[in-house]
Amino acid sequence: METLTHPEPKDNIFSKFLKTQIGVIPLPLYLVLAAIIYSASVYNQLPADMIGGFAVIMIMGIFLGHIGARIPVLKDIGGPAILSLFVPSILLFFHWMNPASMKAVTTLMKTSNFLYLYISCLVAGSILGMNRKVLVQGLMRMFIPLVVGTIASVVVGVTVGLLFGYEVKRTLFFIVVPIIGGGIGEGILPLSIGYSEILHQPAEHFVSQMIPAAVIGNVIAVIGAGLMKKLGEKKPELTGNGVLVKTNDDKEIREAKSMDKPIDFSLMGAGLLIACSFFVFGNVAHKFVGIPGAILMIFAAAVVKYTNIMPAKMEQGAYHLYQFISKNLTWPLMVGLGLLYIPLDKVVDVVTPAYVIICASVVASMVGTGYFVGKLMNMYPVDAAIVTGCHSGLGGTGDVAILSASGRMELMPFAQVATRLGGAGTIVLATLLMKLLS
Repeated sequence: METLTHPEPKDNIFSKFLKTQIGVIPLPLYLVLAAIIYSASVYNQLPADMIGGFAVIMIMGIFLGHIGARIPVLKDIGGPAILSLFVPSILLFFHWMNPASMKAVTTLMKTSNFLYLYISCLVAGSILGMNRKVLVQGLMRMFIPLVVGTIASVVVGVTVGLLFGYEVKRTLFFIVVPIIGGGIGEGILPLSIGYSEILHQPAEHFVSQMIPAAVIGNVIAVIGAGLMKKLGEKKPELTGNGVLVKTNDDKEIREAKSMDKPIDFSLMGAGLLIACSFFVFGNVAHKFVGIPGAILMIFAAAVVKYTNIMPAKMEQGAYHLYQFISKNLTWPLMVGLGLLYIPLDKVVDVVTPAYVIICASVVASMVGTGYFVGKLMNMYPVDAAIVTGCHSGLGGTGDVAILSASGRMELMPFAQVATRLGGAGTIVLATLLMKLLS
């Protein structure tokens, strides 16, 4: 006798709703959390501290990262990073952000300095969890692509500017240099002070002229990183997937990189202390040697790793903390950056097709030079291009956006060197040249 089988009923709309997730959070729970945070901001009950700040950027970052990773085409060019940076900036531009939310985010990002905590954890964890040979070779070899890329971006940017009728001085000092100057806080603000002293005009006047170029350049660099990621997926031989330099022991490096080690939460706590201590050391050393603290932090971590003086368990704790931070707080961090450091009104004021093309030519020169010079120097060209592309980003902000768009947060130490050293060198040379030409 045949047994009759009945097809299983298809999920109805309600069951699909229950199964839908935003990131890893079930949609119904996400909506409840969002309603709580929104209500608190509307009734002015949102704490104006780290708790309120984290609540706002995480509820937005999880959603925007989730959506950006699923939109066709956009997902291939850094969609999560682009949405997380610019949707909040657009909301602020149209005055759709609640004042209580902005106050909480400002406290988290500026008063509590969350950006530098994030970068410290990534730098310490990624360096201490890296193969020593690759670390040293990468730091040594990346200077040549960085210098050649900087020269190429200046030459190409000024040339394209001339083709569109821009004066050489305007293109060089107010478009090219802001893009490769190391960001807003580390680049544009010092530049504006230098320009102000030389040209005897208020520094604020120059800030508003330079920020649009830096922002547009950062967007193009994020898109370029997404395209590089796509190229690496199509041609795996061109990328180390976060490894910068080709070595004879690539297989060993990859095996060590993917080795599963049990997570010990107490070790992660030690990793947090180590990351903060490296940052504090950089600040103290800066007072005596004058080199930016972020660079000193990187080299201190590199020396510790190379000399092998850090206990292996401490390295493990720092590395697991780095993984936790990069996987959970990247998109929320970029929401905070979009709200506070991407001034859309200033970008809109100066944007023309010619202006955008000049910015694109600068970034394309930097990325392209990194690709081809890196290839000649036995580096993985995709990863070399991404690192040099960070030189045309918004400092630490840009490094996070560019590396997250490319899925290569392991390159953060090299990106920081490209941004900090490259930016500092650019600022010094640009200020001296401005003085000579004035």
